[in-house]
Amino acid sequence: MISVVIPAFNEERRLGPTLERIIHYLSASTESYEVIVADDGSLDATRTVAESFERSHVRVLSAGRNVGKGHAVRRGVLAARGDMVLISDADLSTPISELSKMRAALDSGADVILGSRGLAASRITERQPFYRERMGKTFNLAVRLLLGWEFRDTQCGFKLFRGDAARRIFEPLMETGFGFDVEAIHLALSYGYTVREVPVEWRNSPDSRVHILRSSAAMLCSLLRVVGREKRGHYRRISAGQAGDRRVVG
Repeated sequence: MISVVIPAFNEERRLGPTLERIIHYLSASTESYEVIVADDGSLDATRTVAESFERSHVRVLSAGRNVGKGHAVRRGVLAARGDMVLISDADLSTPISELSKMRAALDSGADVILGSRGLAASRITERQPFYRERMGKTFNLAVRLLLGWEFRDTQCGFKLFRGDAARRIFEPLMETGFGFDVEAIHLALSYGYTVREVPVEWRNSPDSRVHILRSSAAMLCSLLRVVGREKRGHYRRISAGQAGDRRVVG
């Protein structure tokens, strides 16, 4: 079974069409599935829209207050029952049909698949404004410099995990905001999981929840906290306490 986790905050307009597309695709192509909408304390009718789909393999997790995207994703992942877990943004900037190439990468032996906008074969059908694109590239450069990674895109909101790996990675996750992706990837690598980038199709959603100044500062602070924990041996202690049975191969 595949579990699809959708973090949502004030998504009453976009969530309905997104759920319809996901349910249509999974009903036609997957033997069994569940969709988990992790409502992050929305102030609009997001919860009502999500609950209207509950008869279509949809479960709704509602938070009493807005905490952050990372917090919502963590709650959704830990509630997921699937042997595969897909995290998808509520705007479906990456079409659900891209799941097929992600599953192929998972089937080839990887544990964590990052949908990527930064590879040569990635297809951007509608670009972000220049300043947002520059912000993303600058953040990715900081990630690669500070953590020594080669990943070209850690922030695309379309990621696929083996179910057991997902639940193990997200259990100790501490970052509650937009910067959670970096910590999740760091935990995956600390556990010895194989993390692989796959080029995906992506289009910009003009109604982005990422504020150019506040979110940039928050993501940088999140990255620095992850780097600090790494220097203090925090992730090594976690991995030593929960010894993995898989080896990084790429």
